[in-house]
Amino acid sequence: MSDTPLVLDFTDERCTDVELAGGKGASLASMTQNGLPVPPGFVVTSPAFAEAVDGAKLLSYLKAQDLEGARQVVRDTEPPADLIKAAYDKLPQGVSVAVRSSACAEDSSDASYAGQQETYLFVETFDDVMDKVVECWLSFFSERALFYREHKGDLDDIQMAVVVQQMVDADKAGVMFTVDPVNNRKDRIVVEAARGVGEHVVSGEVTPDYYTLDRKGTLKKSRVVDEQVLSESELADLVKMGLHLADLNGCPQDIEWAYDSTGLYMLQSRPVTTM
Repeated sequence: MSDTPLVLDFTDERCTDVELAGGKGASLASMTQNGLPVPPGFVVTSPAFAEAVDGAKLLSYLKAQDLEGARQVVRDTEPPADLIKAAYDKLPQGVSVAVRSSACAEDSSDASYAGQQETYLFVETFDDVMDKVVECWLSFFSERALFYREHKGDLDDIQMAVVVQQMVDADKAGVMFTVDPVNNRKDRIVVEAARGVGEHVVSGEVTPDYYTLDRKGTLKKSRVVDEQVLSESELADLVKMGLHLADLNGCPQDIEWAYDSTGLYMLQSRPVTTM
């Protein structure tokens, strides 16, 4: 065993390291440590997979382009149960969690990892968490991923972490861009919102409300599908928090957020890549 951390709480300074926690995990840790409202959670770090897996066997299957053999090696890999259990037991009891892949390369300009990110919502038990961690690891061994890696000779390019986080049972959720990426306006903020959990918006399953605001939080334009999802005061709160995140990160942000009965939560923040 090395001294490399295999499980890190969002409150641990080391969790802001993308190499350890992946883009998603590092973002959540950074937001947590900057005092933003983030549901508690932890990261199974990228070295946890490298330490647990039979690397020689995995590489031999990858070199042979035997995808099923490689995936079976991953299926047989045991995550660090004791460390995950200790972190899991610190979360509020009786709540479900979200388990999400967090690639160390996912927020870079390299798009090879697109579509390989798995997310599991409302995971109820520790045993299920352990299963979903392995499922997230497996998502990095799709057919496309194998072709991407077939020229590689080591495990450096399969760095992936897994985020485990208290689930927000959202009344309303969605995404926010701290610029208007469609109209290329830096003086506008765009918010998309729908009832229920935000995955419905991100995946395109539902048509969300669409709001355009100025940087003071004043509503300029809206396209409401049915009954308006967000009040103007909620929109103003979102804009304030979004601009704070853009300032902290030094660039415009693409943010996932959710409201439940207790208030507003930030679920993800990454750079806007389309401007």
